[in-house]
Amino acid sequence: MRLTKLFGKTQREIPAEADTISHQLLLRTGMISQLAAGVYSYLPLAWRSLKKIEDIVRDEMNKAGGQEITMPVLQPIELWQKSGRAQSMEKTLFTLNDRRERTMALGPTHEEVVTVLAAHFIQSYRDLPLTLYQIQTKFRDEPRPRGGLIRVREFTMKDAYSFDIDEAGVEKSYQSMLHAYENIYARCGLKAILVEADSGAIGGKFSHEFILPTESGEDTVISCPKCGYTANAEKAVFNKGKVKNDKPLPIEEIATPEMKTIEELVKFLKIPSSQTLKAVLYAADGKFIFVVIRGDLPVNEIKLKNALHCQDLRLATDAEVTEQGIIAGSASPVRLKGIKVVADDSVNSGTNFVAGGNKPDTHIKNVNYPRDFKADVVTDIALAQANDTCADCGTKFVSVKGIEVGHIFVLGTVYSTKFGANFIDANGASQPILMGCYGLGMGRLLAAAIEQHHDDKGIIWPLPIAPYQIYLCPLYRDGTKVGEVAEKIYEELEAAGLEVLFDDRQESPGVKFNDADLLGMPLRITISPRTLEKKSVEVKWRSEKESSLLPIEGLAHALKQMIAKKSI
Repeated sequence: MRLTKLFGKTQREIPAEADTISHQLLLRTGMISQLAAGVYSYLPLAWRSLKKIEDIVRDEMNKAGGQEITMPVLQPIELWQKSGRAQSMEKTLFTLNDRRERTMALGPTHEEVVTVLAAHFIQSYRDLPLTLYQIQTKFRDEPRPRGGLIRVREFTMKDAYSFDIDEAGVEKSYQSMLHAYENIYARCGLKAILVEADSGAIGGKFSHEFILPTESGEDTVISCPKCGYTANAEKAVFNKGKVKNDKPLPIEEIATPEMKTIEELVKFLKIPSSQTLKAVLYAADGKFIFVVIRGDLPVNEIKLKNALHCQDLRLATDAEVTEQGIIAGSASPVRLKGIKVVADDSVNSGTNFVAGGNKPDTHIKNVNYPRDFKADVVTDIALAQANDTCADCGTKFVSVKGIEVGHIFVLGTVYSTKFGANFIDANGASQPILMGCYGLGMGRLLAAAIEQHHDDKGIIWPLPIAPYQIYLCPLYRDGTKVGEVAEKIYEELEAAGLEVLFDDRQESPGVKFNDADLLGMPLRITISPRTLEKKSVEVKWRSEKESSLLPIEGLAHALKQMIAKKSI
């Protein structure tokens, strides 16, 4: 491809709206163009990379025994009502009415549709195991599209679905897909971490995410450097430790003038925050919820949402708090009536806590659970952080930010029972099919690759997913044979099956080198009067500082060898 003919232009300035490195570089290189919030056009360079990623994904899915299909984007809302996700994903679903006023949804995922397919075509245990997959556009009405391609409202996803007769089969399918994902990332030149994850709106028994470490990521991965325990912060469990554990003392009110935060309280009383109980007030599906947790621990709202089995969770408003007769800054579960209380299990980790007094400028000493208050639910709702203690081996956790680039789930029978997807077993009895599902976003993987492979000059494409393998860069063409030689080399390299982006512009060396670094093709070939004196070209890997000379004669063969060696 000649650069003078390429659709899309590079930019020198960093776009003001770009909030991540990948977003900045995708815009600066002219690879994407925003149409609306979270909606992008993919221009030729990005599209070539996406197609290469898709080819790798498709190859690994086929090797894992998957069969490719395609399913409708347009889906009757009744499917989502039957699964129960019309409510749980209500704000995420794009819906529309057809001319007969029937409500349809634009598919954000395809668990419902694929289960209907399974129910129609799978009859016997002889039809199983089975894995189906597609690479197709999805639509999700994200509340905060961000990061360019990292969180969007329209995107291409590979979603696969496995169907098995028993738990052993599910485990085999799950491990097969896990291995396929590891191969995909390795072949794309990416380093991803496997972590335990929350299953979210998809549901099911358990799930794992693949996280690509990068500082601009929106996920936090918690890991133990000793035993290897690794989980998303939304899922991670940890040892909360024991605090002061003396004999329970009688409750005692204390004056705490103007003390409304844990920080103010511990400074005033000269006690650690772990000796306090913190109240956090929520609305869950419109119902007021009183949450109590040890004062040194933050609430994990994903865990809390799962504990409540609610669809919508948010902090209660000042008006809602006042309506319940609760004094903000002095709220306590002690003597609380008529309000649902959820307690973190840390309330059992010590004795004689300090809690709110349920009246202004007052707190209570020596609060003990369950002597002094009751909770409707007691469970782990604390957010794990760096330096918390591993529950398995006692080592301090470390954390890293990252981007989710894949999510795999064991669904069990959560969908098959709702849609009647059954099979006749070897004994002639009808059994629900056991399912798994496996998602991977193409555009997000593209953006994550740039997040992981760049420098201050631009992108450094991994060779397998680079738009082109070679950037052909002739310099000082006027009055020399550089142009003529460059044209001949371009034709020879293309004829040899190499992928070449030919910078045939009449620009200065500085502009060309800057764009070569910005666009980040793996191998730059420079032709100049100086190299022609030696009947050679200058060859430089984008990822390396040093360059070398290669003879023009036999250049295509030499470059093929270099690329093959780099690909190993």
